Amino acid sequence: MRYTVLFSIFLCVIFTACTKDKFNSSPSLKFKSASTTVLPPGQLIQFTLSFTDGPGNLSDSIYVEKIEPTCAASSFPAYYPIPTFPTSSKEKGDFVLTFGNNASTSYPNISAQCQRNDTAIFRFAIKDKLNHVSDTVSSPPIIIIYQ
Repeated sequence: MRYTVLFSIFLCVIFTACTKDKFNSSPSLKFKSASTTVLPPGQLIQFTLSFTDGPGNLSDSIYVEKIEPTCAASSFPAYYPIPTFPTSSKEKGDFVLTFGNNASTSYPNISAQCQRNDTAIFRFAIKDKLNHVSDTVSSPPIIIIYQ
């Protein structure tokens, strides 16, 4: 009897310790980092997000929302392209999204629109081709310096 209990505990420990990454049918998204929390004019910010997708069927865009509670003109919802990559089941990786504060680049502009600095939060979500949507993840507050 004593050995049966010990053997059962041993098996439970082994099965619990050997679990691999869990992939659901819905995509998963996590906020990893922002390259800065204060964005001067003419500069870029990069948001790094990690994702997993069990079936490997992500759509080709990511939802991005800028929320500036005291300046509606600065807030926006938008979709931006996800970089192309080979698709397979049980995908995981990182997205790096780049935006500019009136930077003379091809990156989307997120400049302040109310004649003063913005303090904004950015929210992100992805969905797959079957319309399964990830949880929405948020950045820390980002101060966008007005020119």
